[in-house]
Amino acid sequence: MSHDQASYLELLARGAATEAYDRPVLLARANGAGPESLASLEHAKQLALRVRAELEGRRRREAELSALFETAHDLAGLRDLDAVLRAIVQRARSLLGTEVAYLSLNDAAAGDTYMRVTEGSVSARFQQLRLGMGEGLGGLVAQTASPYVTDSYFDDPRFMHTRTIDTAVSDEGLVAILGVPLMLGSQVIGVLFAADRRARVFEREQVALLGSFAAHAAVAIDTANLLAETRSALAELERANEIIRDHSGVIERASEVHDRLTAVVLRGGGVHDVAAALSEVLGGTVEFTDSDTDLEATGADGHAIRHGDDWVAAVSAGGELLGALVLRGHPDLDPVDQRTLERAAMVTSLLLLARRSAHDAEQRVRGELLDDLLDAPDRDPRLLRERAARLRADLDAPHVVLAARIDGPGANPADRGTPGADTAERATADRQRLWSAASHLAATRSGLAAARDGGTVLLLPLGPDDTAADLARQTARQLGGTLRELVTVGASSPVPSPAGDPSPIAGAYAQARRCLDALRLLGRSGQGAAAQDLGFLGLLLADPGDIDGFVRRTMGEVIEYDQQRGTDLVRTLDAYFASGMSPARTKDDLHVHVNTVAQRLERIGRLLGPDWQSPARSLEIQLALRLHAMSAAVAH
Repeated sequence: MSHDQASYLELLARGAATEAYDRPVLLARANGAGPESLASLEHAKQLALRVRAELEGRRRREAELSALFETAHDLAGLRDLDAVLRAIVQRARSLLGTEVAYLSLNDAAAGDTYMRVTEGSVSARFQQLRLGMGEGLGGLVAQTASPYVTDSYFDDPRFMHTRTIDTAVSDEGLVAILGVPLMLGSQVIGVLFAADRRARVFEREQVALLGSFAAHAAVAIDTANLLAETRSALAELERANEIIRDHSGVIERASEVHDRLTAVVLRGGGVHDVAAALSEVLGGTVEFTDSDTDLEATGADGHAIRHGDDWVAAVSAGGELLGALVLRGHPDLDPVDQRTLERAAMVTSLLLLARRSAHDAEQRVRGELLDDLLDAPDRDPRLLRERAARLRADLDAPHVVLAARIDGPGANPADRGTPGADTAERATADRQRLWSAASHLAATRSGLAAARDGGTVLLLPLGPDDTAADLARQTARQLGGTLRELVTVGASSPVPSPAGDPSPIAGAYAQARRCLDALRLLGRSGQGAAAQDLGFLGLLLADPGDIDGFVRRTMGEVIEYDQQRGTDLVRTLDAYFASGMSPARTKDDLHVHVNTVAQRLERIGRLLGPDWQSPARSLEIQLALRLHAMSAAVAH
């Protein structure tokens, strides 16, 4: 390692700014270094910058995870709601690097939203601001339950600007604002904001990070409300000692369930963890189910309902019934325990929605990255690698592009007659099912998937012992087994490094589609293969519209000669190639004299040209003979 190259290690060690990494190259060029030395230094510089970017990303992610962990720790020991909310707002402001962060809560009685906590604010008017539902950015977030972001609030026509709001925002000097909703189930209870006094663009990761803090804030508020409810109940019980004695066990169980459910949520537990915790506390068997019998017994108002000897609480969100919690073996259930069962059902719905949202978001991100590789190959390789790393995909390894399509009965619209509403719905449903199955497969294989051209395209890593054909067959088998349909998969030749050079991806996808079309034309629906497995015949069959033209261009004069004169030159040509281009064996196959064979071959040479027996021409002629024979067989 040269002294100049070692200097990059020193820059990394002291955390130097990006601009400092240009200095060794500039010094070497000034000192008259040769092209090879400069190229080596440039390579070392790029490697050092990649290491620096990775270290910066790790430090940023560590800071974010640390802040989220500290927030979760605050929630676990919640004593003062205002203190927890202030900590959340402070951490959000620090990590997003904004000048101001604030949190508003909805006032159901007044029908508006008001400031609860501010950090970095200097305007008293802004700190006392109240927004009507739908007014301003915050009112729109509270009304629609969707994040909104603007890099210049006063120039953004999407928001309902009022004099009160604009005056307060102007007093604070805010320009760029990001707001995300605080959700309890499907209900918006407030908005968490991050804002700057200058124009800036908030990245998608920053929106997601602020959303994580908003989720913690919502849990804190819900937990505080639960604690307030518990304290209120305890206060009432203290005024009636007899009621305390009768119901102390119930309150204790409710508190235990609350603690257990909080612990389950904080450690990232699942639906079955909630059911197990509830089973232990309530002294019965709690199961999560999606059976039609149990779902029919659920109520529409969210309350637990007795069904025979069981109690059933619906797990729902946004009007969608996701399942139910069923408590068995406990027919006489105290009202507080009923409320506990209902609260557990709400927590279960939040967990299911969180899992679904995370899964859908990841699949969309995978599809967007693959779309960029196909449509925008000039993207910065460093950014492509960063996006792939977040999806646990290594785009510097060899990959294969695969085109997949459902080929079961009725899957092809041309086979179903005139398309109607049912046909279109079926085709749309098939494409959605295929995309969903392919996305799951891509996620398990550290690859990418996207819906495209009526089917699905996948980009999967190629294992050291695998071939493109192996990968195509595995993919066809796995997708077909999941969907219980015939799924045909065509594969491209391997792409060495999609991140290093994305330009071959589009061509590889076109090759995979041609292979897919060839498989269907060859009657091999439901199978997987790579283009090289099908040879030249398979690639040509992928474009059936040019088969006749290919035959005509290659040996049309011979065919016309036979048709006009009733000769047998085509059959002679076929026998000649079949006999290894031996006139003696050809005359035996045709049962004619060898001179007849020689005369026919001479005639063929005059029709096709003197080079018709060269390797390249003879290969094309043999292929044209095969296609001509297939066309004749189909015609008869």
